Amino acid sequence: MKPNISLNLQPQMRLDKDIIKQMNDYGGKRIPFLFIIDFDNSRPQVYRVEELGKSGIFADIGELSVYPPKTPLPKTIILNKFPMPFSKYQVAFDIVKDYIFRGDSFLLNLTFPTRIETNLTLKDIYTHSTAKFKLLYKDEFTVFSPEPFIKINGNRISSFPMKGTIDAAIPYAERKIMEDIKEISEHNTIVDLIRNDLSMIAKKVRVTKFRYIEMIKTHEMELLQTSSEISGVLPEGWQQNIGDIIFKMLPAGSITGAPKKMTVQIIKEAEKYQRGYFTGIFGYFDGRNLESAVMIRFIEKQGDELYFKSGGGITYFSNAKDEYNELIDKVYVPIVRDHKS
Repeated sequence: MKPNISLNLQPQMRLDKDIIKQMNDYGGKRIPFLFIIDFDNSRPQVYRVEELGKSGIFADIGELSVYPPKTPLPKTIILNKFPMPFSKYQVAFDIVKDYIFRGDSFLLNLTFPTRIETNLTLKDIYTHSTAKFKLLYKDEFTVFSPEPFIKINGNRISSFPMKGTIDAAIPYAERKIMEDIKEISEHNTIVDLIRNDLSMIAKKVRVTKFRYIEMIKTHEMELLQTSSEISGVLPEGWQQNIGDIIFKMLPAGSITGAPKKMTVQIIKEAEKYQRGYFTGIFGYFDGRNLESAVMIRFIEKQGDELYFKSGGGITYFSNAKDEYNELIDKVYVPIVRDHKS
């Protein structure tokens, strides 16, 4: 059984080439720029720094920090979640597990949108959230991502796949996530995938740090997440090929799965919705080095409603109810109030 997906890539390929050429040109001339690339690579965008802010696009990543005027938070933060029925999630989960049992995929990141109601605006969430990487795209979506995509410092390129999440309040949470068979399997698979991706563009690729714990604070709980670091060495003058380097790594392995090409097709069959910019990437080239992030922890405005897109990795060992609960647990805003306010 193969995914019943037919992909027409010709218009997209032409668009990619234009963006890649522009990125390579800016990189070769050492011109700083911000790039935003959606999951399907159908609407990639590039902005010079002077275009930000006035265009309604704001970003906080690396050395770039562009913000709109800050407004006070409400006294109490309201965030109500209206997740999809578990029965609907189960149908998609079963499709994925069927392909995994057949050997067509070993790991697949299954995601869905959750409708939310909040007394915060997208601008509030962007300006007040604490996250490594943040993006506000007009009045359309905002991102507060904890996950780097690739980082280039000098000639060293590194990637930091994040796989495995648990509520820090659970007794022995750190030990549980580090010893969980499903989490170990998922993390090992994605580390191997990213190592292979980096090997296409860099030399001396190796895992420099394996399965370390990071804590993320939200408005209602603390989460533990596991990450690894994989690094390699780029040739001199990589800046003039910066567009080629980035697009060769897409889509990001941590939010697709392995093997990547087949798994992306299965994702489209199982999810049956357009991810859009969710699980794409954004990044900043400062004229010398590059920092980029995966667009997870993503809130999108659709008409008058807000949707939080989230998900998790599915492996042979996955349990549908656990994965469904993880999807909901990831619906949060990382705003920690000052007790004096």
